[in-house]
Amino acid sequence: VGTIEGIVTDRPSTAGQRLGAPESFGVSTLEPGLRPPAQPPGRQVSIRVQMLDDTQEVFQISQRSPGKVLFDLVCVHLNLTEGDYFGLEYQDQRKMTVRDTHTRPKNTILRFVVKFFPPDHTQLMEELTRYFFALQIKRDLACGRLICNDTSAALMVSHIIQSEIGDFDETQSWQHLLHNKYLPDQDAIRDKITDCHRKHVGQTPAESDFQLLEIARRLEMYGVRLHPAKDREGTKLSLAVAHTGVLVFQGYTKINAFNWSKIRKLSFKRKRFLIKLRADPNAHHDTLEFAMASRDCCKIFWKICVEYHAFFRLFEEPKPKPKPILFTRGSSFRFSGRTQKQIIDYVKDSELKKVPFESPASDDSPLGSPHVIVNGSGSVNGQGIGCTGVLGPGQSPEGRQLSPLTSPLLTEAGYVRNDDEDEARRKKFPTDKAYFIAKELLTTERTYLKDLQVITESFQSFVGKDEVLPDSVKNLISANYDPVYKFHQGFLKEVEQRLAQWSVEGRSNAHIKGDYQRIGDILLKNIQGLRVNISLVLCRKVETVCRDFEQQRVCYLPFNIFLLRPLHRLLHYKLILERLCKHYPPTHEDFRDCRAALADISEMVLQLQGAMMKMENFQKLLELKKDLTGIDNLAIHGREFIRLGCLSKLSGKGLQQRMFFLFSDSLVYTSRGMTPSNQFKVHGQLSLYGMTIRESEEEWGVPHSFTLFGQRQSVVVALLEDSGAEQESEEELCSSRSSLERQGHRGNTTVHVCWHRNTSVSMVDFSVAVENQLSGNLLRKFKNSNGWQKLWVVFTNFSLFFYKSHQDDYPLASLPLLGYSVTVPCESENIHKDYVFKLHFKSHVYYFRSESEYTFERWMEVIRSATCSTSHSTRKDLY
Repeated sequence: VGTIEGIVTDRPSTAGQRLGAPESFGVSTLEPGLRPPAQPPGRQVSIRVQMLDDTQEVFQISQRSPGKVLFDLVCVHLNLTEGDYFGLEYQDQRKMTVRDTHTRPKNTILRFVVKFFPPDHTQLMEELTRYFFALQIKRDLACGRLICNDTSAALMVSHIIQSEIGDFDETQSWQHLLHNKYLPDQDAIRDKITDCHRKHVGQTPAESDFQLLEIARRLEMYGVRLHPAKDREGTKLSLAVAHTGVLVFQGYTKINAFNWSKIRKLSFKRKRFLIKLRADPNAHHDTLEFAMASRDCCKIFWKICVEYHAFFRLFEEPKPKPKPILFTRGSSFRFSGRTQKQIIDYVKDSELKKVPFESPASDDSPLGSPHVIVNGSGSVNGQGIGCTGVLGPGQSPEGRQLSPLTSPLLTEAGYVRNDDEDEARRKKFPTDKAYFIAKELLTTERTYLKDLQVITESFQSFVGKDEVLPDSVKNLISANYDPVYKFHQGFLKEVEQRLAQWSVEGRSNAHIKGDYQRIGDILLKNIQGLRVNISLVLCRKVETVCRDFEQQRVCYLPFNIFLLRPLHRLLHYKLILERLCKHYPPTHEDFRDCRAALADISEMVLQLQGAMMKMENFQKLLELKKDLTGIDNLAIHGREFIRLGCLSKLSGKGLQQRMFFLFSDSLVYTSRGMTPSNQFKVHGQLSLYGMTIRESEEEWGVPHSFTLFGQRQSVVVALLEDSGAEQESEEELCSSRSSLERQGHRGNTTVHVCWHRNTSVSMVDFSVAVENQLSGNLLRKFKNSNGWQKLWVVFTNFSLFFYKSHQDDYPLASLPLLGYSVTVPCESENIHKDYVFKLHFKSHVYYFRSESEYTFERWMEVIRSATCSTSHSTRKDLY
């Protein structure tokens, strides 16, 4: 784009100063509320700016105004809070002064463009910002700047078309492709584009933009602006700069990269660009030299590098150096504006009203007048780009609530890949175990936030429809859980940001520990917000409403478990911090923060431990009360649940399967009812006071039998043997759970799983399960299938719950693990992949792949906690 990369200067313009001088780059530092900048008095000149949607708008500014005023006017006009990512670009080789602009407005056109390309588009906090980034990607594709393979190009164009015209229609899609040019060689892959477009049914424009950016950011040429150069041997090369450092290209192939951490100094001398590297015994030269077309080209590229380094690596704008008194040496140029960290903190912490924005549905719809005049006071003559609807916090353009957007470093929605690509991607991740421990914090935090959302949004919306629940209880729930949910929304974004930075830095330099390769500081900073003070966790008045609410698909667990989640989450933080402290050496920079955070969290857990045990016991009694019929006052004061499990009871009809419930004061035995509610019918209740137990194998001729002698009756029981009928009941259970349609009929609770699989669970097992919760992406494969399916998987309450992505409100299917075995596939199973574990129960076999050795070990650990605990003999526990 000629020799001029940026256009706006931070210094006041004078009659002889070029507006397009190399010092220029657009940086927005608008005051809160996006007020238009003040202008000095003087003659008004008109400058035409071409927007990212190819419309043109005219802005009037004083000819004595600094160029930054023009840029700020553009940001105000667009309601753009995160304007610091953008700049103004001058496309003409000719020299231009501010005075020239009012005499030749037709020849003076600036372009509004993306200037800084972050590695992860979810670092962009505003929907409007992501929309403009999507327009930039669309422009780069059309002009051939964003080079990629046909598959990626077709997929990106399909998302653009989905955003513009909506769902696939054979005739409309073909006509749209005929009349719109998205790629230089679009006709050659038109069939691929339409095939991809068919798969996006129901996808909103905002979701399409998200997927477009997700694919684009993975491409080697994403955000790359090539600057021609030659090496010392005269070989033609190109230089570029990115968030990671300086890049070297030959053609469109990256042949070298110099990370910021390896670079000691960047400079230029005449038309030679110099990179001085830090001392490296393996390097032949510590200074690299590249020849560029002219001194101006060198200086421009050097300034771009300075700005990129400051924007992505510094925490705040660098302070200006004092001017020498006698003489100057070298350039005094410095980055002026907010760094990326300052932008993120500002948007997150400010109370700005959300940008009114709705992504346009089609290029054919009006986007605003091509000749909008914005004067110095900020008034607008005409409609601005896309300002047609109000987008509330966390909402999509259709108005439905969205989860906080996440780092796509952990999600692959919309990205087509094969096993080879998956393996290559896996190798690019940081190899440090600490990264994957911190990533576990991130993935489980996402699930925790979703569980809080069940209380703060789904449940409160459900009970708000009628007056069943007293207002005092509604207010109490809202007062306790809404602040927790709001805090963890911000906490999750902070963790996502850190993991994205850690991942990028770790991929670039696995052996270098950078500023972002840590997590303890974030936990320590937020320690007070993590403190739990829930005065209402369980309430009998909520019990009736819970029965109805648990029929909703979003309530995938007993509702009382959701109410206990804030207490359980403290245990997870404690365990994660313990693993980090165990992994780090005492000299590690993150060790001190992790240890301090662990001390505070451990104190909280210790203070709440007694109350937590009582609440968990009470919650379990309330849950069992829903499963049993024929018993009153199950949840009485002082009663503790110990274990439930299947045994055979000897009667006049022989041995019959019964479900036994052992409490601290009594033993209850039941049979599965055939009622619509699938409750277990109570047949008898024995007091434990004065009860004796005697082995009875010889007396009754039944293996593994014993007699329970109570004060009024005696019962003969034996371990339940497997029978052929169990295969039927397992199939019934799996079909019930896979669709989740029968969840409201309570046909899939822990009690029913134990009944079907002839196993038992103790209160100790439930307590262990609370600690062993895990979330993350896994690849799943069936025994007789060839491909791997990517799923978001949540392990909790002895079950795996499967989602398409972590943003889904309810699971697609689930798999109760009680009775299952977890192993590693043997050689004969031909699973030639790393980090694969196998789940099997009778003829049911599933394979799962994780992304690293640490995550593989963690999934094996937590699943074993659910499967191995059930191997204990029920008879032994009754003793």
